[in-house]
Order: sequence, then structure tokens, then C-alpha cells
Amino acid sequence: MKERQRCAWARDAQMIEYHDREWGVPVHDDRLLFEFLILEGAQAGLSWATILKKREAYRKAFAGFDPSKVARFGEQQTATLMANPGIVRNRLKVEGAAKNARAFLAVRKEFGSFDAYIWSFTGGRTLDGARDRMEDVPARSAESDAMSKDLKRRGFTFVGSTICYAFMQATGMVNDHLTTCFRYKRCR
Repeated sequence: MKERQRCAWARDAQMIEYHDREWGVPVHDDRLLFEFLILEGAQAGLSWATILKKREAYRKAFAGFDPSKVARFGEQQTATLMANPGIVRNRLKVEGAAKNARAFLAVRKEFGSFDAYIWSFTGGRTLDGARDRMEDVPARSAESDAMSKDLKRRGFTFVGSTICYAFMQATGMVNDHLTTCFRYKRCR
């Protein structure tokens, strides 16, 4: 039996599971969008495999990624999180999660949902990368540049264009599965 062809980065069991079930699937749930926003920011300077291994610990540490709860995190929660070996213990990233939660709630109040706001950067549709080689997948795009600029203007942190592009890939705003990958057509 022929093995399924996947994007080259899906190598170990956990990454394959993530690739096959989640990466690139359009997300329209505010809680899950918040989760990806925080996790992509935590990834800055690290590998996604590292963050994926810590994902369950993040869910517990960050109140199931409930933005209303995370927005209330203060110095006591920061100290607790900084002692938690299950997450990336970077003070700026930990404090940034609470800051992002407050900005997230403000966006949701203004637009009715974070989903409506964030998907406006792609016109409410998945952009089709249609790339044949990993070397052709960009680290950023005009859309991620615009998203980054606007998120920063609204008070978000750890939302540079590269992080925004990774967020767009993860949440299906852009389909960057290679055209040879079995998931490409399923995520269009």
C-alpha cells in the first residue's frame, strides 16, 4: 500500500497527526482562534514541534484559552506561569498573552467576533497557495503584513508578519499544503 504524501515538515507522529487533522483547516471559532494566536506567539524563536508538545499544558495554564479569563491574569498568575515547566517560561510571552486577551476582547466587541475581524484580511476566504515545493512557501505575505500592522495598532504583541503568516496557515486562512500533499485538495 502506498503511503500518503504529506508536506515535508510532518515527520514525527505528533506532527503528522497535527498536519493530517488540523493544520490548514479553516477555523471560525473565536476560542480556537485565540488559542492559535497565543501559541503562534509562544512559538517565536522556537519550533512548532516544541509548542505542539506543550499544547495541553498551555490549555491548562491559560484557562482553556478563554480570553475573558486570560484577560484578567495579573502578577500572581504571571508568577505561577513563570514557574510552570509545561509552557515556554518567557515573561514577555506570558504577559503578552494577557495583553493579547484584552485586545482580543476589544476586537470582538467592535466587530461582533474575532472571526469576522481576522478573516477580513483574506476577504473571508481561504487563499490558495498552490505551491509545489517547500522552498516556494513564503514566510509572510501582503495579507500577513496588513494583519500584523493592524493587530499591533490595536495593542497586540508577538504578532509580527511571520507569526501572522504562520497563524494564517494554521487556521486555514491560507492553504499552504503542497499541491502534492493529500491534504491540499481537502483544505481548498
